[in-house]
Amino acid sequence: MELIVLGSGTGWPRRERNAAGYLVRTAGKTVLLDFGPGILRRLTEAGVDINEIDLIFLSHWHPDHVADLTPYLFATRYRLGFVRTQTVWVISAEGFGEFLTALRGAYGSWIEPPEGLVEILERPRERRSRLHLEGLILETAPARHNPESLAVRLSAEGKVLVYTGDTEYSPEVVDLAQGADLLIAECACPEGQPVAGHSTPSSAARMAEEARVKRLMLSHFYPPCDQADLLTPARKFFSGEILLARDLLRITL
Repeated sequence: MELIVLGSGTGWPRRERNAAGYLVRTAGKTVLLDFGPGILRRLTEAGVDINEIDLIFLSHWHPDHVADLTPYLFATRYRLGFVRTQTVWVISAEGFGEFLTALRGAYGSWIEPPEGLVEILERPRERRSRLHLEGLILETAPARHNPESLAVRLSAEGKVLVYTGDTEYSPEVVDLAQGADLLIAECACPEGQPVAGHSTPSSAARMAEEARVKRLMLSHFYPPCDQADLLTPARKFFSGEILLARDLLRITL
């Protein structure tokens, strides 16, 4: 299982940190976790062709997590470049179809992919759910941020990766992350500057410790995080290895 961090930042534009996006390659599949603005460009910088993407998971529908879905759908119409014919699955919470219909209301047929190319799989908002996808098990659970927010667990090839999306401390996410090899945890706020619906180093580390994960990656940093000590407060709660995400970081599990 390979992870490429495509965006370790937030909706505040910065050259060094793109908005949210993570690429996972496992079980012969290429999975994109969130699709914030600038992720399409980061994919090209990482040497990834968008024709490769098999599955897109959207944790919630704030612009810094979904904005590049629109130009992606637009790109699928250009057959001189987009040649994929296999289905691309878009997985998100219940109600995503209505969200996509609203986008089509603004852009019309310009974001209508070729028939049968993109299929939507909506997942429950208020309980844990599981999908079996040919060698990959994908599980979701509610996260505490927006009403549609979901965290995701990917299990394949004997490895487990969990991505929290945006969330404050959440028992549901702790349960989902049990025993994971890597937990990618949102850490938008420095210690002592909590914001509702988001995590600080200590709250992210508490979830990691209670879930007994092997490694914790803190990510989704607002600019004040880059001037703050994130590791010291996190280490008070989590005894394992802690990584600080950066764009284009690659990890093999």
